[in-house]
Amino acid sequence: MNTKMYVGNLSFDTTEADLRELFSQHGGVTEVFLPTDRESGRPRGFAFVTVDSVEGMNAAINGLNGQSFLGRNLTINEARPREERPAYGGGGGGGRGDSRGDRGGRNDRGDRGGRSNRY
Repeated sequence: MNTKMYVGNLSFDTTEADLRELFSQHGGVTEVFLPTDRESGRPRGFAFVTVDSVEGMNAAINGLNGQSFLGRNLTINEARPREERPAYGGGGGGGRGDSRGDRGGRNDRGDRGGRSNRY
């Protein structure tokens, strides 16, 4: 049973403790995940909060969605499961290998529709 919520439009000053306190008014909070930017370490403006019951989740969504919190109007929805991403084997990109097939060289003009190859 999914009891995880997406919490959006958070202030960048929001902490996990702030979210635990806010959501505990509507039931037991079992997990708070507040993603941060890899480079700056600052919160990214959204979080995922998991509560211990469907009733608690519904109460939190109904009671807090659209409410002002730390100067921002919250967006709260039931979290959707993560979609599977295709496994590309990691890595990616890299180099300028000739993986685009025969693109021809400077003098390879191909068929130019009756024009003579003047170069």
